[in-house]
Amino acid sequence: MSLKKFVANKARPLPVIIMADTSGSMSVDGKIDSLNQSLRDMIKSFSEETRSRAEINVSVITFGGQAGVHLNLTPAYQIEQIQELTATGGTPLGQACTLAKELIEDKEIIPSRAYRPVIILLSDGHPTDDYDTAFNELVKSERAQKATRFALSIGADADDSVLSEFNNDVEAPVFHAKNASDIHRFFRAVTMSVSNHSKSQTPNQPMKLEFADVTTGELVEDDFELDF
Repeated sequence: MSLKKFVANKARPLPVIIMADTSGSMSVDGKIDSLNQSLRDMIKSFSEETRSRAEINVSVITFGGQAGVHLNLTPAYQIEQIQELTATGGTPLGQACTLAKELIEDKEIIPSRAYRPVIILLSDGHPTDDYDTAFNELVKSERAQKATRFALSIGADADDSVLSEFNNDVEAPVFHAKNASDIHRFFRAVTMSVSNHSKSQTPNQPMKLEFADVTTGELVEDDFELDF
């Protein structure tokens, strides 16, 4: 029997796409600093995961003043550092949705063999562009409908109606961060959930993100527990 038949299976990519509000209001109360630290910690944790079954890939799309791809989709273990996010301008969510849709539908970047993507949208304000069409095209696209989508509402001024439409976990509402430290707690929960999910026997199933207080969806003040 030919040895060519005994080829080790290559880990399948598990894309994690962060859509981050970097508008000027994120500069207040340490929110952008907490987001930067959260992203660094997340990527570091992902880079240390084994890649026997799934290879976690990360992309960051920002929308502040203008939307842009801050980090191209890259295997976490290959990311040596991520450039600091800066907060400025308005909240062009529509532009970010267009970029996210282009990314998620590009089969050269995210091949058909990839596991279901995880898409996270976080914002502390209201969209300042004509976002409706681009937003609907993203959430109704074939691949985005299959993806696991979480939304984080930061502070009291975030548009929860938009964020709730983005979130597609029927068992969990939009998650709320009352302050900068809650942003870090949320990202820590996402990191642990994705890491455990990537090592599970069924990494292509929708991922669940469970906090201690699932009835309200709010992050608790003390460290929360995750239930996998």
